[in-house]
This record gives sequence, structure tokens and C-alpha cells, in this order.
Amino acid sequence: MRKNTLIRSIAAVCGITMLAGFAACGDNTAATNGSDAGATQKGAAKISGEFQGAGASSQQTAVEAWIASYTQQNPDAKISYNPTGSGAGVTTFLTGATAWAGSDASLSADEVKQSASVCASGNAFDVPVYISPIAIVFNLKGVSGKDKHVNMDGSTIAKIFDGKITKWNDPAIAEQNPKATLPDTPITVVHRSDKSGTTKNFLSYVKDVAGSDWNYEVGENWPNQIGQGGKGTDGVINTVSQADGTIGYADASKAGELGTVAVKVGEDYVPYSAEAAAKVVDASPVDADATGENRVVIALNHKIDSGNAYPVVLVSYDVACPAYKDAKTGEFVKSWLNYVVSKEGQQTAADASGSAPMSDSLRQKVVKSIEAIKTK
Repeated sequence: MRKNTLIRSIAAVCGITMLAGFAACGDNTAATNGSDAGATQKGAAKISGEFQGAGASSQQTAVEAWIASYTQQNPDAKISYNPTGSGAGVTTFLTGATAWAGSDASLSADEVKQSASVCASGNAFDVPVYISPIAIVFNLKGVSGKDKHVNMDGSTIAKIFDGKITKWNDPAIAEQNPKATLPDTPITVVHRSDKSGTTKNFLSYVKDVAGSDWNYEVGENWPNQIGQGGKGTDGVINTVSQADGTIGYADASKAGELGTVAVKVGEDYVPYSAEAAAKVVDASPVDADATGENRVVIALNHKIDSGNAYPVVLVSYDVACPAYKDAKTGEFVKSWLNYVVSKEGQQTAADASGSAPMSDSLRQKVVKSIEAIKTK
């Protein structure tokens, strides 16, 4: 993971508290703003006050960088983000305790309905703010390491995470890695123990590509009793890092020194990269089931067959109200989201976490939704 030490230093000086840690739209009319609509806070009214967000731990590094940069331009704004996980973050938002939520899963119809009691009018909406590959990480003595890969197709990945392949030298793995010397080491699966949008994104990929080799429904909770759980992104990474033979999944910004799986796409095996993940998002259609005003939800095309695309992708959303009971909160959220999705904000996240900046066409749709937030 690339580190932006300057941004982190600014965050410390500003006294920011970090608490523990393609195009799709209900209305596909492009915004009339320029390609970097809402790009910067420079020249805009300054924001002041204390504001809290909570949710997806995958976004944590990006949010930390965003806060540092945003508060340089708005020094009287005090912002904190608690990386409790997507499910917990949305639940907290629905109590009215936070200004926004980060979630690696789009809102359910029930959550949209529940939000009516929190918002001053209308229902909450979600827009993509963070695009990143999900790395399938592993720790295997003599094989794993930073920028080292083991090749796997979707069926093999599914069978490992369902406990049907239990040794690293299983023929299904060995045949896809003829040049590797794979040991007779037991495989230990590591998955999220908490309600997680990363889990939902990972399982969506497995379900789409593995066919009958994966018979569980897609959701934010891990569906079987295989392996052991880790809380949050850091929990999974720490657990995988501590034992030989482990394999798990996490936002790629946290892969660190672990080995990662190169996923079979068409006839090729593709390692994760921000650029390869972005290709999938740009090639993905509208989610027709995501009903509700101002929502921008991506239906990821996991079956893409282009060899330069990486299909295990996380699209992380921010959840907000179209109108807030507190006017200052509405002003902040509108200003904050405009910064986050701007070219400047997306590049700040990319520099800090290795995420993929969103395309101009997607940004136009997202900005249109953000601009609909009422501040008076």
C-alpha cells in the first residue's frame, strides 16, 4: 500500500481523530457541469463545526487522506470517521448519529425506507466514492510475499472458501501453477466476522463465476462455518499474516507484504491493480433494482473476459440524506461529498491507498445526485 506521509502528518497536526479506523444511476442524464464538477472547495464558503461518519473499513485510508486535505481548506471543520464496518456504519447512520455512512454494499430497499425517519425529507441515497480491487491474500512459506502471485480460477477460489480444497498442493491449484513448488500445507480460510460490504462484493464475484461450485446466497455475513473470522479489514489481514497456509480477502490497499491471487479472466491470469479494477467498473451496467431518487449504484460485470481487467472489485459508497434536519450538517455533507468525488479528492485517495479514480462520466452522474442535497 502506498503511503502518503505528508497527508498523514497534516492529519496529526490538525488534531483529527480517526476513531479506530461505469456508470449507473436511477437518472442517467449527465450533469451539465464540467468533467470535474464540484471539484474543489477553493473559493467556496468555508465549513465549520464537528461532523462524524462511520462505516466501511476499506475506505479508512482514503477517508483519512480526504479529511486531512479537506480540513486544510476548511480549518474550522472537525471531522472523524469510525471504521466500524459497512453494516454497522449504515445502522448508525439510520439512528441519526452520524452525518454520513461509508458502505461497501449499496442500500437495501428496507434501509432506504428506514431512512425517511432520519432525513428531513425524502429518503437516503448512496453514491460511489471509492473504487478498489479486493485482493485475495495468502500467507504461504516459501511462496507468498509482496508482488508474488498464485494463479486461480473462480471455481478453485470457490472450492477453497467452501472447504472443498484443503491443501495448497491440491491438483486444482498445482495445475494452474506449473512453475510453482506448492507445499503440502493445510489451507486455513480467513473471512470477515462482522457484517461487511467487502464480504458481499467478494461473494458476488464468487457466485457469478463459480456456478454450482458455490451454492450460498450473497450477503454481508459470511455464509458457512469454514475457517475463522477477523473483524474488519485489519482483522482479516492480521489473522492471515500470523499463520502459515492462510488465505483471505480484503481491500487491496491493505495487502502489504502478503501474496495475492492472480484471477483467471478469459485465458489469462490477472493480478489486482487499480487500473484493472477500473476497467470492470467502466464496463458495468446500471443496477435496475436500485430504485430511489438520486441513487448511483453499479451492477458489476464479474464475467468480463478482457485479460486486462480484474473482476474482484469493491465499489464503496457514501450514504447521505437529500435534506438534513440540521442545516449545517447538510451544508457539510454536500461540500464534503463534492470534494471526495472531485478529481482532486479521487487523486488524493489514489495516492494514499492505491484506489482507482472514478471516470469523468461516472463523476457527472454522482455530482448531479450530490447537488440535489438541499441546504436551505
